[in-house]
Amino acid sequence: MSLFNVYPLFDITPVIANNVYVYDKKGIQYLDLYGGHAVISIGHSHPKYVFAISNQIKQIGFYSNAVHNSLQVELANKLEDISNCKDYQLFLCNSGAEANENALKLASFHTGKKKVVAFKNAFHGRTSAAVAATDNPKIVAPINSQQEVDFVGLGDIKAVDAILKKKETCAVILECIQGVGGLDESTTKFYQELSLLCKKYNTLLIVDEVQSGFGRTGDFFAFQKHNIQPDIITMAKGMGNGFPVGGILIHPNIKPSFCLLGSTFGGNHLACAATLSVLNVINEERLMQNVKEVSDYFLEKASALPQLKKVKGRGLMLGLEFDFPITSLRKALLYKHKIFTGSAKNANILRILPPLTIQKMHIDKFFEALHKEL
Repeated sequence: MSLFNVYPLFDITPVIANNVYVYDKKGIQYLDLYGGHAVISIGHSHPKYVFAISNQIKQIGFYSNAVHNSLQVELANKLEDISNCKDYQLFLCNSGAEANENALKLASFHTGKKKVVAFKNAFHGRTSAAVAATDNPKIVAPINSQQEVDFVGLGDIKAVDAILKKKETCAVILECIQGVGGLDESTTKFYQELSLLCKKYNTLLIVDEVQSGFGRTGDFFAFQKHNIQPDIITMAKGMGNGFPVGGILIHPNIKPSFCLLGSTFGGNHLACAATLSVLNVINEERLMQNVKEVSDYFLEKASALPQLKKVKGRGLMLGLEFDFPITSLRKALLYKHKIFTGSAKNANILRILPPLTIQKMHIDKFFEALHKEL
């Protein structure tokens, strides 16, 4: 049986990984500055992470959400403390797309409305409503077009106002820093005005923190820089450090009822153990402080880089924008210098999304390689 060939693959087969390094089947070491799409938050195979999952599987790995799971309660309490999202409610699922799908569904239930506002260059996933709110026609199938989504430019508050005043929109879904789209972000003024408009028109504000959450920007969530309070916060990727975990944080004004949402595997014992270990390591090893320090160092090194147009993003969610497509540069970094990096919808952006454990010496190695190639 062949694999369904939908992924363009690099000719590399990783078999072992440790902290910021990945090793292929030939034993060649690669510096991971992409974290498998920003998934690896506390480093590959962190010993506390490995212990947590290994210890949990010896006890119980899974049972359905028809019974009590004390790990879910422990996770909710720890997440509230570390994220400072007081009094929010937690619903657990398995991925970022599923988190956004549930967020949009919940917004429609809560408001009784069905339309959505999303932003140009957004990426929210590949499931039905999430992909319809993603600004990429190539991945939206005809069946997904039943969803009614208005796309506006990021920062265009007048366009949002004109749509919301029709009182047909259940949710505005937003990445404070766009990931796949190319690290674009707007101003604090825009995000605050957007929040006020949502309240005015009984529309829920969903902030997509799937890529930017769990400390990647130096704050636990990217929206916290702007002093807003979303109705729903979606999260995944770095949440499980590689274990499939997703979730949404739901404002206390939104009331639950039985069967409103559901997930077979969401919040299983292994997923909770993985996420708890991630939160513990982020807290104990002060990784958000490390993000800020390493990010400052990265920006300092980037200032001396030839041919660089702009540095975009924040913390360790960064993009280096050049005046040329970076495809060849990215391949040179991978095959010649053994460094993983990422691309974006903007073909001129090299994306940097390393584990939050990365150190300045790793940044030095990256810029040495860049200078040689440029």
